[in-house]
Amino acid sequence: MSARHPKVASLNGLSFQQLLLLAFLLIAGLLGASSLRAIFTLEQLMGQSRQGAAEAIQLSAAARNLTARSQTLERAARQSLVLADAQLRRRFEEGAREAREILQRLELNGLPLEQSRRWQAHLAEVAVLLDAPAAQSLENERVVAAMFLEIDALNALISQEVQDINARRSSALQDQIEASRREVTHQVVGVIVLALVLALLLGVWLARPFKRLENAIRLLGDNELDKSVDIAGPVDIRRVGQQLEWLRVRLLELDADKARFLRHVSHELKTPLASLREGVALLQDGVTGELNAGQREVVTILQQNTLVLQGEIEALLRFNAAAFEARQLRRSNTDLLALLEAQVEAQRLQWQARKLEVTVEGKPVTLPLDADKIASAVGNLLSNAIRFSPQGGAIRIVLSHLPGRIRVDFIDQGPGVDENDQSRIFEPFYRGVRQPQDAARGTGIGLSIVQEYLTAHGGRVELVKDGDRTPFRIELPHAT
Repeated sequence: MSARHPKVASLNGLSFQQLLLLAFLLIAGLLGASSLRAIFTLEQLMGQSRQGAAEAIQLSAAARNLTARSQTLERAARQSLVLADAQLRRRFEEGAREAREILQRLELNGLPLEQSRRWQAHLAEVAVLLDAPAAQSLENERVVAAMFLEIDALNALISQEVQDINARRSSALQDQIEASRREVTHQVVGVIVLALVLALLLGVWLARPFKRLENAIRLLGDNELDKSVDIAGPVDIRRVGQQLEWLRVRLLELDADKARFLRHVSHELKTPLASLREGVALLQDGVTGELNAGQREVVTILQQNTLVLQGEIEALLRFNAAAFEARQLRRSNTDLLALLEAQVEAQRLQWQARKLEVTVEGKPVTLPLDADKIASAVGNLLSNAIRFSPQGGAIRIVLSHLPGRIRVDFIDQGPGVDENDQSRIFEPFYRGVRQPQDAARGTGIGLSIVQEYLTAHGGRVELVKDGDRTPFRIELPHAT
């Protein structure tokens, strides 16, 4: 036998409660990790969105500042040409430096170099005009005004380009958000499906020991004590399995004790009973002297009761033997319909003596049965039906096919089983209140033997309510 995997062995060392907690923590961990990942992704996207919005505001503000700076530069340049003021010239140079810094920031954020260079080229031309001789100031002032008109046109292009950059970034961010949303959705759905599959697998795995427990308890209840109880699983389930195994062994010991007790009691009763019967026979034969009428009546009563006592002892032995043999089936493929017909034929003298009509209905079916034991069970049920049927009545034995089982109904015209007796009719040595007047007193073990044999085959015998009548029904498993 191969050794168990170390991980399986370590898991089996835990209790069912610990395993259940472990499974819960595992599933909760999966769902928690997925939730944390989704939250992290959401926070990341929100950060990117905030950063994108801030950058868009900064770019728009830079474009506006560039336009405002252009207007300031234009005023400073034209006034410097007209007034030839050095302070105005320095203001122009400071404004030009700030405008270049703005253009540099815009370039870093995606502004085309061509627009930036054209803007700076126009500004450089303005600076050259400012350095021209004073005699050309008025002419240069008109040229500078024309230059700034071109710069204003460039400002409009730059503002439009900034809007396009912001739109592209916003679209890219939206695409990224949508891609992240799909990824998170797939991840969450995948984790949920994985958690469900894991929960199902863990549930099945954890339920298997209980299935084995249920099967072991059922076998004990059906008195099938030949299979040992060995249940793998959590440590507490294994402890229950060990207790069931102890119970199985104890039941085997009790069965053996019961069998020994019955054999001992039966043997011990047979010897004094034989002596009692022999003494009664001697008295009845007049060996000890002629008996008067009263004495003969007493001897007759003694003889009848010894016969009854002998019948009870033999019934006790038969029931003990039947209970033992029920656990030792010798199955073979048997035609159940032919077996029913054979039992009807075997009891022909009995049912003909009561002028009964016995019929068998149904189609042939072959089952793996212990033919002798099923024949004994069918014989007991048929004998019971004959015993309780009125003179000239009819008995029907109906064989029918059902999904997964075969059913046989024994229908007679007798008085049925009294309602107070129905719950105890299959108990050993129990006799119902409704007994036929013209038949010998039964032993009360026939139906118990039927139940023993049917249970050993995995079938059952039961009473069926049909108005005032209660026909017997047996069912046997059949793989259709």
